[in-house]
Amino acid sequence: MTRPTSRDVATAAGVSQATVSLVLGDKWRGRVSERTAGLVREAATTLGYRPNLAARNLRLGSTRTALLVVPALTNEFFARVYTGAARIAAEHGFGVVLYPSPDGTGPARDPFASARAALDGIIASSMAAHALDAIGDAELPLVMLDSDPTATRAAAHVNLAMADGMRQITAHLLALGHRRILHLASAVDSWTFDVRAEALAAHLKPHAELRTVRAQLTVTDARTAMETALAAPQDRPTAVVCDDDILAAGTCKAARRLGLRVPEDLSVTGFDDLALATAVEPELTTVHLPAERVGEQGMSALLAVLDGTPWTAPDLPVDLIVRASTGPAPA
Repeated sequence: MTRPTSRDVATAAGVSQATVSLVLGDKWRGRVSERTAGLVREAATTLGYRPNLAARNLRLGSTRTALLVVPALTNEFFARVYTGAARIAAEHGFGVVLYPSPDGTGPARDPFASARAALDGIIASSMAAHALDAIGDAELPLVMLDSDPTATRAAAHVNLAMADGMRQITAHLLALGHRRILHLASAVDSWTFDVRAEALAAHLKPHAELRTVRAQLTVTDARTAMETALAAPQDRPTAVVCDDDILAAGTCKAARRLGLRVPEDLSVTGFDDLALATAVEPELTTVHLPAERVGEQGMSALLAVLDGTPWTAPDLPVDLIVRASTGPAPA
């Protein structure tokens, strides 16, 4: 049985091959009616037609492939970003290659002999623009997610309202009477964590005392750092604001080892709202980040740039989810 062709689809749908190309290439809007587009898609499905991507890419000079660069695969946030990006890509006949940078947020290495030949564009999440210098060149469109919006190399940016997330946390803790607060900050040098630290300090002054301790993004490192920070009763904070949920889980473990109750003796907040936030006990008060929406907007931004359309969008809103790890400040 021979493989069905675009001519077979055109014959079955009663349209021209040019119309089939427009519909299956997702370029039919404004040129072909919704009814005709539906007939073409139905005919293609019935016949089992699949475009010859290699031939089309060679003809168009396009691979219809985007590279998503992330600092790590171990963080659920980036998996959700990929899910959102891949969903939008599939709707437009694109594929997304996920590339965890071997050096985390440091300089990324080109995973291809020539990124320019293999890709149509790059989406990078929580990376610095200069860390991507080895991948592609100025001609390869770059969309930055959760990254410094002043980076000029990027053709578009998609960011979250991180500062507002910290504002919501500080308002919550101040309303509960907390005045001695410790910030367990990520030791990763990243714009997104810098924004959180700046917002936390700005919203607490002059209402509360703020101290900062840093730890790598692991439960073990967070627990070790907090066992030291919480050891002296006279210097102990009443609340710990963590840069993400992993750090918050480590803080809760440290509190238990020191005989402190959460939240009666110590309130703890996270950031991200990972699955971990409801797996620990007590469940974490944390800021929910719509990671899949970040991925969706990132891919939509890249498609717009490839189409020559300017992309602008406000920061995506974030929400404080109040659970059981925060309570009134102890007397």
